[in-house]
Amino acid sequence: MALIPIAQELEYDRWANRRFLDAAARLDAEQLARVMGSSFTSVRDTLVHMAWAEWLWLERWQGHSPKEYLNPTDFPTLDDVRFYWSAIEARQIQFTGSLSVGSEQRRVRYTNFQGVEWEYSLGQMVHHLVNHSAYHRGQLATMLRQLGFVPPQTDYLVWVDEQSTSRPG
Repeated sequence: MALIPIAQELEYDRWANRRFLDAAARLDAEQLARVMGSSFTSVRDTLVHMAWAEWLWLERWQGHSPKEYLNPTDFPTLDDVRFYWSAIEARQIQFTGSLSVGSEQRRVRYTNFQGVEWEYSLGQMVHHLVNHSAYHRGQLATMLRQLGFVPPQTDYLVWVDEQSTSRPG
């Protein structure tokens, strides 16, 4: 069965995020937490922020408006980050499994951290989340290079090729 577009976007997003989690596994504890001067200072803090954003948007899609942030120090190891993130992925997969064609047009309303109410289509919100993740994966790529590592390939078409059962020839 073909995926609906937003489920496909999120499947790609999970694939790309997992590749960076795998890349981060090559770092030692000091490298993982090293202050790098990026938006979220370290590889670990960036990964925690990304996982938190995945959780936040999933909550919003389900009609909730959470007001809490994650503290990166509550995730001292990469395994802690992975465990948290995998639970979010499972819930996200369950959520997308409940969607049908046309769900991307459903309007979703939420209240942001400043108390302002917003409303967008589910499709717009999913696209925003995937774009948010791509932005931070770019930051992670830079941090990994600065630490002497080669970042993973996460281009969308690489994912498409990997999903394909037959390649043109």
